[in-house]
Amino acid sequence: MQIVVVFDRLKRILMEEEKKSLNFIEQIIEDDLANGLKRDQIRFRFPPEPNGYLHVGHTKAICINFGLGEKYNAPVNLRFDDTNPEKEEQEFVDSIMKDVEWLGFKWDKVLYASDYFQQLYDWAVQLIKDGKAYVDEQPSEVITEQRKNPAESGIESPYRNRPVEESLNLFERMKNGEFESGSMSLRAKIDMTSPNMNMRDPVMYRILNKPHHRTGTDWKIYPMYDWAHGESDYIEQISHSLCSLEFENHRPLYDWYLDQVYDESKVRNKQREFARMNVSYMITSKRKLQRLIAENVVNGWDDPRMPTISGMRRKGFTPTSIRNFIEKVGVAKRENLIELQLLEFCVREDLNKVAKRVMTVVDPVKLIIENYPEGQEEWLETENNPEQEDAGTREIPFSRELYIEREDFKEEANNKFFRLKLGGEVRLKSAYIIKGERVEKDENGEITTIYATYDEKSKSGSGTEESLRKVKGTIHWVSAKHAIPVEVRNYDKLFTVEQPDAEKDVDFLNFINPDSVTTVQGFAEPSLKDVAVGEPLQFQRIGYFTKDQDSTDTNFVFNRTVTLKDSYKPE
Repeated sequence: MQIVVVFDRLKRILMEEEKKSLNFIEQIIEDDLANGLKRDQIRFRFPPEPNGYLHVGHTKAICINFGLGEKYNAPVNLRFDDTNPEKEEQEFVDSIMKDVEWLGFKWDKVLYASDYFQQLYDWAVQLIKDGKAYVDEQPSEVITEQRKNPAESGIESPYRNRPVEESLNLFERMKNGEFESGSMSLRAKIDMTSPNMNMRDPVMYRILNKPHHRTGTDWKIYPMYDWAHGESDYIEQISHSLCSLEFENHRPLYDWYLDQVYDESKVRNKQREFARMNVSYMITSKRKLQRLIAENVVNGWDDPRMPTISGMRRKGFTPTSIRNFIEKVGVAKRENLIELQLLEFCVREDLNKVAKRVMTVVDPVKLIIENYPEGQEEWLETENNPEQEDAGTREIPFSRELYIEREDFKEEANNKFFRLKLGGEVRLKSAYIIKGERVEKDENGEITTIYATYDEKSKSGSGTEESLRKVKGTIHWVSAKHAIPVEVRNYDKLFTVEQPDAEKDVDFLNFINPDSVTTVQGFAEPSLKDVAVGEPLQFQRIGYFTKDQDSTDTNFVFNRTVTLKDSYKPE
């Protein structure tokens, strides 16, 4: 009996611990399951608008929705809210699908709000018949003015109580394209005194004589987001419609619209909100991102300085690092500013595990080993990644003339300088121990050539007594004879301040970092000819890089993903 009591107590403790570990959205779902929702009725959706490329803020919504799908073994729809043909393009649809797939998620169905245009129209007609919607002939500016403010009652439209038949006739003619864009709208008849401005007779449809990227010229009127969004969720039987906190005060309207069409035999979708993600030194306004492109601050949506998923991918971020970042950020109800350093920490953490170590010299100076035979070359074995047991090794060429980093040599240095100096020794990575002997300089006093000697018995891995000798420094190098020239793009923050668009009266372009990208020419080991675009690499002792899509068979371009180390430590 006592054992049973202890077991029950332990079970309750474990259940309490599990409950504590749930985020608030998971707790909502668990409560719904406890209150009668069937597990096979759980369904989510990720609903982007195809009016731009996805950015870092979207990664949170993607990971939350698809992550819940994985947790509950529930389907997740990828639904495009394509209700504004003025800004939407097939290019954006394609890029969104590519980004979601790249992050490692699989959707159940690809759907579009435009799939439901007829059903939405039919429901709107029914609302007019029920006296819950009317056609307004006032300009949008007048409608906005009549809404007033939360502390003051709105002014009813003079068309609010027009006869049902009149609104039905006008709405059909709107659909048929008989009126000019913006001349009329269909509004829901709700409450012009509501303190929630979204409930003050919101516009449901506007006339827009623009071709749609999917429906062509079939429609002359298009549903507003609030009308299309919730009803699309209902049509798809989405159980939990998850969106960012800015839509919290839209929830009453979401529910009101749902009330008009809801059938009790079906799942009633519910909207719940989480805090959107803001990352320091980044902006996520699509309008502002488009301005960066239009004003040639960046070179397109996938510029590595852009906070878009495609930009981060091109810069060398990995799907795992982004997903780990979202997991560390967590799901919260309150908005805050996430440090860019946390994202970069997650990138380094993943790249350290997966990136191949290669040798590239980005500020080269020639080094000649005077006692190494002229014309001789050998291929030395070096490890690909010490963090991966199965990463294997590769061979790199070695010869009498090398390139090393200019900063890795000083003519004179104190005992804290552990690289090459005159009279001092250093090990060449995976090669030999060398000693600095003398230098040549140009007319400006700049060192052009360093001369050294090597200990031929000190070859790394040879097992000789000399090879086991300890020297304090190890530097990387590239054989001059075999080196390939590379263009190295060092990317930094696009903005100089943490919140570039925080001040409404100051143009965010004032905070553009003039050194957000610097380009240098260097030399790399020949294996870099064959790496794939996007492959993660660590330039030893320099940083993490990836091959850029601008590369050709004769011009090899590499983007810096992140520097090698940072003092930042996540809490």
